[in-house]
Amino acid sequence: MLESDYRKTFNAAFKTEVYEALVADIRTSGRNALDFRVCETPFFPTRKLTDELVSAANDIVRQLMSERVWKRLDSAVPPSLAAPNEDAHPQFLQLDFAICEDANGNPLPQLIELQGFPTVFAFQAMLDEKLRRHYPIPSQLTSYFNGLTRETYLAFLKEILLGDSAPENVILLEIEPEKQKTRIDFYATEDYFGVAPVCLTDVKKRGRKLYYRKNGKEIPIERIYNRVIFDELDKKNLSFEFSFQDDLDVKWLNHPNWFMKISKYCLPLFQSKYAPQAYFLADLERYPDDLENYVAKPLFSFSGGGVMIDLTKEDLDKIEDKSNYLLQRKVNYAPAIDTPEGGTKVELRMMFFWRDSDATPTLVNNLVRMSRGKLINTMFNKVQNWTGSNIAYHE
Repeated sequence: MLESDYRKTFNAAFKTEVYEALVADIRTSGRNALDFRVCETPFFPTRKLTDELVSAANDIVRQLMSERVWKRLDSAVPPSLAAPNEDAHPQFLQLDFAICEDANGNPLPQLIELQGFPTVFAFQAMLDEKLRRHYPIPSQLTSYFNGLTRETYLAFLKEILLGDSAPENVILLEIEPEKQKTRIDFYATEDYFGVAPVCLTDVKKRGRKLYYRKNGKEIPIERIYNRVIFDELDKKNLSFEFSFQDDLDVKWLNHPNWFMKISKYCLPLFQSKYAPQAYFLADLERYPDDLENYVAKPLFSFSGGGVMIDLTKEDLDKIEDKSNYLLQRKVNYAPAIDTPEGGTKVELRMMFFWRDSDATPTLVNNLVRMSRGKLINTMFNKVQNWTGSNIAYHE
Protein backbone atom coordinates (compact mmCIF):
# COMPACT_ATOMS: atom_id res chain seq x y z
CA MET A 1 0.00 0.00 0.00
CA LEU A 2 1.55 3.27 -1.17
CA GLU A 3 -1.13 5.74 -0.06
CA SER A 4 -2.46 6.57 3.37
CA ASP A 5 -6.00 5.93 4.54
CA TYR A 6 -6.90 9.46 3.51
CA ARG A 7 -7.27 8.20 -0.07
CA LYS A 8 -10.57 6.50 0.81
CA THR A 9 -11.79 9.63 2.60
CA PHE A 10 -10.89 11.84 -0.36
CA ASN A 11 -12.50 9.58 -2.98
CA ALA A 12 -15.70 9.28 -0.95
CA ALA A 13 -16.01 13.06 -0.61
CA PHE A 14 -14.97 13.95 -4.17
CA LYS A 15 -17.38 16.04 -6.22
CA THR A 16 -16.77 16.95 -9.86
CA GLU A 17 -18.19 20.44 -9.36
CA VAL A 18 -15.68 21.13 -6.57
CA TYR A 19 -12.82 20.04 -8.84
CA GLU A 20 -14.13 22.29 -11.61
CA ALA A 21 -14.28 25.21 -9.17
CA LEU A 22 -10.67 24.48 -8.18
CA VAL A 23 -9.49 24.59 -11.80
CA ALA A 24 -11.49 27.76 -12.48
CA ASP A 25 -9.92 29.43 -9.44
CA ILE A 26 -6.42 28.47 -10.63
CA ARG A 27 -7.17 29.86 -14.09
CA THR A 28 -8.45 33.14 -12.68
CA SER A 29 -5.42 33.61 -10.42
CA GLY A 30 -3.06 32.54 -13.21
CA ARG A 31 -4.27 35.04 -15.85
CA ASN A 32 -6.07 32.22 -17.71
CA ALA A 33 -2.71 30.66 -18.56
CA LEU A 34 -3.27 27.10 -17.30
CA ASP A 35 -2.05 25.06 -20.27
CA PHE A 36 -1.61 21.65 -18.64
CA ARG A 37 -4.01 19.34 -16.85
CA VAL A 38 -4.33 19.59 -13.07
CA CYS A 39 -5.30 16.15 -11.78
CA GLU A 40 -8.49 15.76 -9.77
CA THR A 41 -6.53 14.60 -6.74
CA PRO A 42 -3.33 15.19 -4.84
CA PHE A 43 -1.20 12.17 -3.87
CA PHE A 44 -1.29 10.98 -0.25
CA PRO A 45 1.83 8.82 0.29
CA THR A 46 2.15 6.65 3.37
CA ARG A 47 4.73 7.69 5.94
CA LYS A 48 6.79 4.68 4.82
CA LEU A 49 6.83 5.90 1.21
CA THR A 50 7.66 9.46 2.26
CA ASP A 51 10.58 8.20 4.35
CA GLU A 52 11.79 6.13 1.39
CA LEU A 53 11.54 9.14 -0.95
CA VAL A 54 13.58 11.28 1.44
CA SER A 55 16.17 8.50 1.76
CA ALA A 56 16.33 8.17 -2.03
CA ALA A 57 16.74 11.91 -2.52
CA ASN A 58 19.47 12.11 0.12
CA ASP A 59 21.32 9.15 -1.40
CA ILE A 60 21.30 10.65 -4.90
CA VAL A 61 22.37 14.09 -3.64
CA ARG A 62 25.19 12.51 -1.61
CA GLN A 63 26.45 10.65 -4.67
CA LEU A 64 26.03 13.69 -6.92
CA MET A 65 28.22 15.75 -4.58
CA SER A 66 30.85 13.01 -4.20
CA GLU A 67 34.23 13.62 -5.76
CA ARG A 68 33.71 10.56 -7.97
CA VAL A 69 30.67 12.10 -9.69
CA TRP A 70 31.19 15.86 -9.25
CA LYS A 71 34.54 15.75 -11.10
CA ARG A 72 32.85 14.07 -14.08
CA LEU A 73 30.28 16.82 -14.56
CA ASP A 74 32.61 19.21 -16.40
CA SER A 75 32.76 16.80 -19.33
CA ALA A 76 29.01 17.25 -19.88
CA VAL A 77 29.58 20.78 -21.20
CA PRO A 78 31.09 21.03 -24.71
CA PRO A 79 33.88 23.66 -24.74
CA SER A 80 31.99 25.61 -27.42
CA LEU A 81 28.98 25.96 -25.09
CA ALA A 82 30.76 26.56 -21.79
CA ALA A 83 29.71 29.83 -20.17
CA PRO A 84 32.14 31.83 -17.99
CA ASN A 85 31.75 32.77 -14.33
CA GLU A 86 30.20 29.48 -13.25
CA ASP A 87 29.32 29.40 -9.56
CA ALA A 88 30.17 26.62 -7.12
CA HIS A 89 26.77 24.94 -7.39
CA PRO A 90 23.27 25.54 -8.79
CA GLN A 91 20.60 27.34 -6.76
CA PHE A 92 17.88 24.93 -7.89
CA LEU A 93 17.91 21.15 -8.19
CA GLN A 94 15.19 18.60 -9.04
CA LEU A 95 15.06 14.81 -8.71
CA ASP A 96 12.26 12.88 -10.43
CA PHE A 97 11.34 9.48 -9.00
CA ALA A 98 9.00 6.82 -10.35
CA ILE A 99 6.87 5.36 -7.56
CA CYS A 100 7.58 1.62 -7.64
CA GLU A 101 7.55 -1.39 -5.33
CA ASP A 102 10.16 -4.04 -4.66
CA ALA A 103 9.51 -7.79 -4.89
CA ASN A 104 8.00 -7.77 -1.39
CA GLY A 105 5.59 -4.91 -2.07
CA ASN A 106 7.64 -2.29 -0.21
CA PRO A 107 7.98 1.20 -1.72
CA LEU A 108 11.07 1.64 -3.88
CA PRO A 109 11.39 5.04 -5.64
CA GLN A 110 13.38 4.89 -8.88
CA LEU A 111 15.28 7.88 -10.24
CA ILE A 112 14.02 8.76 -13.71
CA GLU A 113 15.63 12.14 -14.27
CA LEU A 114 17.40 15.01 -12.52
CA GLN A 115 17.77 18.68 -13.42
CA GLY A 116 20.12 21.48 -12.47
CA PHE A 117 17.35 23.81 -13.57
CA PRO A 118 14.38 25.60 -11.96
CA THR A 119 10.88 24.13 -11.99
CA VAL A 120 7.40 25.51 -11.26
CA PHE A 121 8.27 26.65 -7.73
CA ALA A 122 5.76 29.50 -7.56
CA PHE A 123 2.91 27.55 -9.12
CA GLN A 124 3.27 24.72 -6.60
CA ALA A 125 2.78 27.23 -3.78
CA MET A 126 -0.30 28.60 -5.51
CA LEU A 127 -1.60 25.06 -6.07
CA ASP A 128 -1.24 24.25 -2.36
CA GLU A 129 -3.23 27.37 -1.49
CA LYS A 130 -6.02 26.55 -3.98
CA LEU A 131 -6.25 22.89 -2.97
CA ARG A 132 -6.71 23.84 0.67
CA ARG A 133 -9.33 26.41 -0.29
CA HIS A 134 -11.48 23.91 -2.22
CA TYR A 135 -10.67 20.51 -0.68
CA PRO A 136 -10.73 19.48 3.00
CA ILE A 137 -6.98 18.77 3.22
CA PRO A 138 -6.16 17.87 6.85
CA SER A 139 -3.95 20.41 8.59
CA GLN A 140 -1.45 17.75 9.63
CA LEU A 141 -0.62 17.04 5.97
CA THR A 142 1.97 19.20 4.18
CA SER A 143 3.63 19.33 0.78
CA TYR A 144 6.75 20.94 2.26
CA PHE A 145 9.86 19.44 3.85
CA ASN A 146 12.34 20.42 6.57
CA GLY A 147 9.73 22.23 8.65
CA LEU A 148 8.87 24.74 5.94
CA THR A 149 5.43 26.25 5.57
CA ARG A 150 4.00 27.97 2.51
CA GLU A 151 5.09 31.33 3.95
CA THR A 152 8.66 30.30 4.85
CA TYR A 153 9.00 28.43 1.53
CA LEU A 154 8.10 31.58 -0.42
CA ALA A 155 10.46 33.63 1.74
CA PHE A 156 13.26 31.14 0.99
CA LEU A 157 12.59 31.36 -2.75
CA LYS A 158 12.44 35.17 -2.59
CA GLU A 159 15.82 35.26 -0.84
CA ILE A 160 17.44 33.23 -3.63
CA LEU A 161 15.73 35.09 -6.47
CA LEU A 162 16.31 38.65 -5.30
CA GLY A 163 19.47 38.53 -3.20
CA ASP A 164 20.26 42.19 -2.55
CA SER A 165 18.60 43.38 -5.78
CA ALA A 166 15.31 45.20 -6.30
CA PRO A 167 12.65 43.08 -8.04
CA GLU A 168 12.81 45.22 -11.20
CA ASN A 169 16.51 44.36 -11.58
CA VAL A 170 15.71 40.63 -11.64
CA ILE A 171 14.11 38.97 -14.68
CA LEU A 172 12.71 35.54 -15.49
CA LEU A 173 14.41 34.81 -18.83
CA GLU A 174 12.55 32.64 -21.34
CA ILE A 175 11.97 32.02 -25.05
CA GLU A 176 8.68 33.70 -25.96
CA PRO A 177 7.36 33.34 -22.40
CA GLU A 178 3.78 34.13 -23.42
CA LYS A 179 3.76 30.87 -25.47
CA GLN A 180 5.25 28.51 -22.90
CA LYS A 181 3.09 25.75 -21.39
CA THR A 182 4.40 26.62 -17.91
CA ARG A 183 3.74 30.35 -18.24
CA ILE A 184 1.24 30.23 -15.36
CA ASP A 185 4.29 29.72 -13.13
CA PHE A 186 5.94 32.81 -14.64
CA TYR A 187 2.91 34.91 -13.75
CA ALA A 188 2.78 33.45 -10.24
CA THR A 189 6.48 34.30 -9.86
CA GLU A 190 5.75 37.89 -10.91
CA ASP A 191 2.76 38.14 -8.55
CA TYR A 192 4.68 36.78 -5.55
CA PHE A 193 8.05 38.48 -6.08
CA GLY A 194 7.73 41.21 -8.73
CA VAL A 195 10.08 39.34 -11.09
CA ALA A 196 8.79 39.77 -14.63
CA PRO A 197 9.10 37.24 -17.48
CA VAL A 198 11.23 38.64 -20.32
CA CYS A 199 11.93 37.12 -23.74
CA LEU A 200 15.64 36.89 -24.50
CA THR A 201 15.02 38.76 -27.77
CA ASP A 202 13.97 41.78 -25.68
CA VAL A 203 17.25 41.91 -23.73
CA LYS A 204 19.76 44.55 -24.81
CA LYS A 205 23.54 44.29 -24.33
CA ARG A 206 26.07 47.08 -23.88
CA GLY A 207 29.52 46.00 -22.85
CA ARG A 208 29.14 43.45 -20.04
CA LYS A 209 25.74 44.85 -18.98
CA LEU A 210 22.28 43.65 -19.94
CA TYR A 211 19.06 45.71 -19.97
CA TYR A 212 15.33 45.36 -20.65
CA ARG A 213 12.52 47.88 -21.01
CA LYS A 214 9.69 48.24 -18.52
CA ASN A 215 7.01 50.95 -18.65
CA GLY A 216 9.03 52.74 -21.32
CA LYS A 217 12.15 52.80 -19.14
CA GLU A 218 15.41 50.91 -19.66
CA ILE A 219 16.20 48.79 -16.60
CA PRO A 220 19.60 47.21 -15.84
CA ILE A 221 19.52 43.45 -15.21
CA GLU A 222 21.43 42.22 -12.16
CA ARG A 223 20.03 38.70 -11.71
CA ILE A 224 18.57 36.25 -14.26
CA TYR A 225 16.13 33.53 -13.21
CA ASN A 226 17.11 31.33 -16.14
CA ARG A 227 14.23 29.30 -17.59
CA VAL A 228 15.66 28.89 -21.11
CA ILE A 229 15.70 25.24 -22.23
CA PHE A 230 18.59 24.91 -24.64
CA ASP A 231 17.21 22.12 -26.84
CA GLU A 232 14.21 24.39 -27.51
CA LEU A 233 16.52 27.32 -28.23
CA ASP A 234 18.44 25.19 -30.74
CA LYS A 235 15.23 24.53 -32.67
CA LYS A 236 14.30 28.21 -33.00
CA ASN A 237 15.95 30.67 -35.35
CA LEU A 238 15.96 33.59 -32.92
CA SER A 239 18.17 36.65 -33.05
CA PHE A 240 19.24 38.20 -29.75
CA GLU A 241 22.00 40.55 -28.68
CA PHE A 242 23.91 38.47 -26.15
CA SER A 243 25.31 34.96 -25.99
CA PHE A 244 25.17 32.56 -23.07
CA GLN A 245 28.94 32.26 -23.56
CA ASP A 246 29.50 36.02 -23.06
CA ASP A 247 31.32 37.34 -20.00
CA LEU A 248 28.38 39.22 -18.49
CA ASP A 249 27.97 41.26 -15.33
CA VAL A 250 24.92 39.30 -14.10
CA LYS A 251 24.12 36.61 -11.55
CA TRP A 252 22.62 33.51 -13.18
CA LEU A 253 20.01 31.42 -11.34
CA ASN A 254 20.96 28.73 -12.43
CA HIS A 255 24.16 29.34 -14.37
CA PRO A 256 23.77 27.95 -17.93
CA ASN A 257 26.41 25.24 -17.45
CA TRP A 258 24.33 23.48 -14.78
CA PHE A 259 21.62 22.73 -17.35
CA MET A 260 24.00 20.23 -18.96
CA LYS A 261 26.05 19.22 -15.91
CA ILE A 262 23.12 18.11 -13.75
CA SER A 263 20.88 16.33 -16.22
CA LYS A 264 20.27 12.85 -17.55
CA TYR A 265 24.02 12.91 -18.20
CA CYS A 266 24.43 11.95 -14.52
CA LEU A 267 22.23 8.85 -14.59
CA PRO A 268 24.94 6.33 -15.61
CA LEU A 269 27.20 7.68 -12.83
CA PHE A 270 24.99 6.65 -9.90
CA GLN A 271 25.33 3.37 -8.01
CA SER A 272 22.18 3.09 -5.94
CA LYS A 273 19.17 0.86 -5.42
CA TYR A 274 17.19 4.00 -6.21
CA ALA A 275 18.81 4.52 -9.66
CA PRO A 276 18.00 2.10 -12.50
CA GLN A 277 20.94 0.84 -14.53
CA ALA A 278 21.90 3.31 -17.27
CA TYR A 279 24.58 3.53 -19.96
CA PHE A 280 25.90 6.19 -22.30
CA LEU A 281 24.86 4.92 -25.73
CA ALA A 282 28.18 5.93 -27.29
CA ASP A 283 30.09 3.81 -24.74
CA LEU A 284 28.36 0.55 -25.60
CA GLU A 285 30.28 -1.86 -27.81
CA ARG A 286 27.08 -3.89 -28.15
CA TYR A 287 23.50 -3.30 -27.16
CA PRO A 288 21.90 -5.25 -24.29
CA ASP A 289 20.24 -8.45 -25.46
CA ASP A 290 17.00 -7.46 -23.72
CA LEU A 291 16.46 -4.09 -25.40
CA GLU A 292 12.74 -4.40 -24.67
CA ASN A 293 13.63 -3.67 -21.03
CA TYR A 294 15.30 -0.32 -21.81
CA VAL A 295 14.36 3.17 -22.94
CA ALA A 296 16.56 5.58 -24.90
CA LYS A 297 16.69 9.20 -23.77
CA PRO A 298 18.40 12.34 -25.10
CA LEU A 299 20.70 13.71 -22.42
CA PHE A 300 19.47 17.31 -22.45
CA SER A 301 15.80 17.25 -23.52
CA PHE A 302 12.83 18.17 -21.32
CA SER A 303 9.17 17.14 -21.06
CA GLY A 304 9.68 13.65 -22.47
CA GLY A 305 11.01 14.98 -25.78
CA GLY A 306 12.85 12.37 -27.86
CA VAL A 307 12.30 9.48 -25.45
CA MET A 308 12.13 6.13 -27.26
CA ILE A 309 10.20 3.42 -25.40
CA ASP A 310 9.71 0.28 -27.54
CA LEU A 311 13.31 -0.10 -28.69
CA THR A 312 14.82 -2.13 -31.49
CA LYS A 313 18.43 -2.38 -32.64
CA GLU A 314 17.39 -0.59 -35.83
CA ASP A 315 16.03 2.35 -33.81
CA LEU A 316 19.36 2.79 -32.03
CA ASP A 317 21.38 2.40 -35.22
CA LYS A 318 19.46 5.33 -36.72
CA ILE A 319 20.59 7.70 -33.95
CA GLU A 320 23.31 9.82 -35.53
CA ASP A 321 24.62 11.56 -32.41
CA LYS A 322 24.97 8.62 -30.03
CA SER A 323 27.00 10.77 -27.62
CA ASN A 324 23.78 12.65 -26.85
CA TYR A 325 21.79 9.56 -25.80
CA LEU A 326 21.68 7.06 -22.98
CA LEU A 327 19.97 3.76 -22.35
CA GLN A 328 18.14 3.39 -19.06
CA ARG A 329 16.55 0.25 -17.72
CA LYS A 330 12.76 0.45 -17.62
CA VAL A 331 11.03 0.58 -14.27
CA ASN A 332 7.70 -0.95 -13.33
CA TYR A 333 5.46 1.81 -12.04
CA ALA A 334 3.09 0.72 -9.32
CA PRO A 335 -0.63 1.61 -9.66
CA ALA A 336 -0.04 3.90 -6.71
CA ILE A 337 -3.30 5.87 -6.67
CA ASP A 338 -6.68 4.19 -6.44
CA THR A 339 -8.93 6.37 -8.59
CA PRO A 340 -12.53 5.88 -9.78
CA GLU A 341 -11.06 5.09 -13.21
CA GLY A 342 -8.41 2.59 -12.11
CA GLY A 343 -4.91 2.51 -10.71
CA THR A 344 -2.79 5.49 -11.72
CA LYS A 345 1.00 5.66 -12.01
CA VAL A 346 2.97 8.42 -10.29
CA GLU A 347 6.23 10.31 -10.72
CA LEU A 348 7.20 12.55 -7.85
CA ARG A 349 9.66 15.43 -8.18
CA MET A 350 11.69 16.27 -5.09
CA MET A 351 12.51 19.99 -5.27
CA PHE A 352 15.60 21.59 -3.70
CA PHE A 353 16.83 25.12 -3.00
CA TRP A 354 20.57 25.68 -2.65
CA ARG A 355 21.71 29.02 -1.23
CA ASP A 356 25.17 30.16 -2.30
CA SER A 357 26.27 30.09 1.34
CA ASP A 358 24.98 26.56 2.04
CA ALA A 359 27.20 23.50 1.82
CA THR A 360 24.33 21.27 0.71
CA PRO A 361 20.92 21.74 -0.94
CA THR A 362 17.70 21.85 1.09
CA LEU A 363 14.71 19.67 0.19
CA VAL A 364 11.74 22.05 0.13
CA ASN A 365 8.72 20.85 -1.82
CA ASN A 366 7.38 18.39 -4.38
CA LEU A 367 5.49 18.04 -7.63
CA VAL A 368 3.49 15.01 -8.78
CA ARG A 369 2.62 13.76 -12.26
CA MET A 370 0.04 11.01 -12.74
CA SER A 371 -0.68 8.87 -15.78
CA ARG A 372 -2.16 5.65 -17.06
CA GLY A 373 -0.20 5.81 -20.32
CA LYS A 374 3.35 4.86 -21.30
CA LEU A 375 4.78 8.33 -20.71
CA ILE A 376 4.24 10.30 -17.52
CA ASN A 377 4.23 13.96 -18.43
CA THR A 378 1.68 16.74 -18.47
CA MET A 379 2.18 17.07 -22.24
CA PHE A 380 0.88 13.51 -22.67
CA ASN A 381 -1.94 13.60 -20.10
CA LYS A 382 -4.37 16.26 -21.25
CA VAL A 383 -7.45 14.13 -21.94
CA GLN A 384 -7.85 11.31 -19.41
CA ASN A 385 -9.59 12.01 -16.15
CA TRP A 386 -7.63 11.46 -12.92
CA THR A 387 -4.30 12.14 -14.63
CA GLY A 388 -2.07 15.21 -14.90
CA SER A 389 -0.11 17.33 -12.46
CA ASN A 390 -0.67 17.92 -8.76
CA ILE A 391 1.13 17.73 -5.41
CA ALA A 392 1.84 15.17 -2.67
CA TYR A 393 0.70 15.75 0.90
CA HIS A 394 2.86 14.03 3.52
CA GLU A 395 2.17 13.33 7.17
